[in-house]
Amino acid sequence: MKKIKVLVVDDSLPNRNALAGMLGQSPGIEVVGVAADGEEAIEKVVRLRPDLITLDLEMPRMDGFTFLRWLMRVAPTPTLVISSRNDDRSVLTALEFGAVDFLPKPVSPEDMEELGRDLLEKVKFFAGIEISRVSRSVDLLRRIGPVEDEEERQAPSRRHVDLVAIGASTGGPPAVQAILAGLPRQFPAAIAVSQHMPPIFTRFFAERLNKVCKISVREAVDGEPLIPGTALVTPGGHHMSFRRSGGGIAVSLKEAHEDDRYIPSVDVMMRSAAQNYGRRTMGVILTGMGNDGREGMSLIKGLGGITIAESQETAVIYGMPKEAVEAGAVDISVPLDRIAAEIIRLC
Repeated sequence: MKKIKVLVVDDSLPNRNALAGMLGQSPGIEVVGVAADGEEAIEKVVRLRPDLITLDLEMPRMDGFTFLRWLMRVAPTPTLVISSRNDDRSVLTALEFGAVDFLPKPVSPEDMEELGRDLLEKVKFFAGIEISRVSRSVDLLRRIGPVEDEEERQAPSRRHVDLVAIGASTGGPPAVQAILAGLPRQFPAAIAVSQHMPPIFTRFFAERLNKVCKISVREAVDGEPLIPGTALVTPGGHHMSFRRSGGGIAVSLKEAHEDDRYIPSVDVMMRSAAQNYGRRTMGVILTGMGNDGREGMSLIKGLGGITIAESQETAVIYGMPKEAVEAGAVDISVPLDRIAAEIIRLC
């Protein structure tokens, strides 16, 4: 069986050795090289042609961001960021540049054991993805611009929607950004987003989205109302649902359990959205592994709402959308660059 060729890029010798040792535990993985900075990594990518790269971000001479920009332009390769915990904001930038996912560097022996398990699982999975889909997401972020408000006010409306519930996992941050950046300032519905992401990262994610979008975007707070033209991001480590409050609908946050399969849960958010808004709900399912969102999308569609899935053409991981499509829970399946326009058309 052909082994997965991995290049480890990190300026710390102990970290390089630790990562190489973890990867070497699998008979299906071969560490074909290590590099201490971006310049050395470029030389080894050209010479060794790895199937996957693990990448540190803060390095001397050439940092991980510069290397990643070169890589996605010249030799697109699945790249897994291994970040220190003070790099939370930087990780989001790396995902926008084309990294497929990230793992935090360990700070304890328990973390080291968990990293080893996650690292082997992700390397085996991501080594086989079509990197061209990641490249297309990066290209879309570079060229997409918000819809002009005046044009949108004149756009036809097909059905009244009060809440757009968006769910995503692996590959999701750039996809969510591409969609929200395509919505006008006077967007007529509230928006809720559940993106599988650890605590802290969701706050930085919401802050970044708020800077690049015309609509307002922030991390959700328990008890706050849902209002048109505002997107609320589920905080990492929590699930978001909704409840009636003072004649309107408000956010209800619940702390997740460690054994929950998906955190934040797209199904929890979408089911609650359907229960509170009925046919005035739109569900949007994007790239990601697993089946989170399948039940929620089914309920939204069953109650007369609208459901949209990212098509296989652009989804970095066509797992969650595929599950929803195969369950008969999807009205419209379109590439990422058309989803914002469909949302506008149908709201």
